[in-house]
Amino acid sequence: MKLHPLNKSIVAWALYDWANSAFATTVMAGFFPIFFKQYWSTGVSSTESTFYLGVGNSVASLVIVLAAPLLGAIADQGGLRRRLLMLFAGTGVVATAALYGVAQGEWLAALVLFVTATIGFMGANIFYDALLITVAKESQWDFISALGYALGYLGGGLLFAVNVAMTLSPESFGLQSASEAVRLSFISVAIWWAVFSLPLFLWVKEKPANQDKLDAVSPWRVVQAGYQQLIKTFHQLRQFRLVVLFLVAYWLYIDGVDTIVRMAVDYGLSIGLQQEDLITALLITQFVGLPSTIAFGWMAQRYGAEGEGAKKGILLALGVYVLATMGAFFMDSSAEFYALAITIGLVQGGVQALSRSYYARLIPKGKSTEFFGFYNMLGKFAAVLGPLMVGVISLASGSHRWGMLSIVLLLVLGGWVLTKVDYPSANAVNKP
Repeated sequence: MKLHPLNKSIVAWALYDWANSAFATTVMAGFFPIFFKQYWSTGVSSTESTFYLGVGNSVASLVIVLAAPLLGAIADQGGLRRRLLMLFAGTGVVATAALYGVAQGEWLAALVLFVTATIGFMGANIFYDALLITVAKESQWDFISALGYALGYLGGGLLFAVNVAMTLSPESFGLQSASEAVRLSFISVAIWWAVFSLPLFLWVKEKPANQDKLDAVSPWRVVQAGYQQLIKTFHQLRQFRLVVLFLVAYWLYIDGVDTIVRMAVDYGLSIGLQQEDLITALLITQFVGLPSTIAFGWMAQRYGAEGEGAKKGILLALGVYVLATMGAFFMDSSAEFYALAITIGLVQGGVQALSRSYYARLIPKGKSTEFFGFYNMLGKFAAVLGPLMVGVISLASGSHRWGMLSIVLLLVLGGWVLTKVDYPSANAVNKP
């Protein structure tokens, strides 16, 4: 299939993934959990700091779970996707930068800022995902969605590599200590996120819904209309059976995917790997993800009629995840952990990107942000329940390996439900 040329708005949209992935890698997955335990939680027991961090992550996810569908409905009513994205991203940028000023031992202030930044990060993604429909034609969605994720892997990986170098050799950067390097890394993430978000805010245009009526109503009326639309959508969901079916499949398999990402470091530590090995593995995943995500987007266009190519790509990625998770059960060396990181890097971006573009084809016209609110809600809800399942099974069995292996059930069930989603029929049902 012929690839479509990229215009300025598409490139600007994709660059936002390059921008905000710095937060996901350096802050969420990398430095904040370690720095929170070792620096900000001075005087607090290890078990207490772990509990506080877990609560903070759950609170941030729960806020998005509860708010995402309503925010999406409001944005669709008022054509506010770009402006709400700017609001949430700006909140995340400011909160991330403010982490620099939190003194040693001030764990509560650090946690509040982290939760605020995470809400900004996840909330902005609701509107970012929905803008895919605005910037690209349907025939481009698979490739453009993959392009965004690929740039995210590259941008997040590049800045994370610099930040890791700063912490390992602070004197080479004119810094006095590794602690100062970590604190400065939060500033670097905020600057990176803000600067590379500018193209989207400048070049991605959005035509407001019902513009002739919007000028005559107050912001409160927009909120009321959004709330009414949300209630209406809940009642209408039964008419979009295949959308609901996909959301069930997505909730199951993305639960497995996200749990692997969140629990891999803990799993590596539990089998005796060193912190340096885990950071190296995280970097490997980032850079392997760049070309492989682009390849998944291309294959979805090349080897499938419209949405069927994306569906085949998702199922392929889930198959690789199942094999990798089963292999992790027997893993006992750094070399095997690196092999796992490479394998996950090959498919992680593909399953995320193609899920987004496939879902964009299923949802009804004119309700993109609202329905992406449900999409993001399920993704964040998975982040609450998935790790809990692994933890409970690990505790009950006395083995981290059985806890990790339990993820296979989520991946297999999600893939099975996805096979029941017939895109051509969905397209016929969901056309206005």
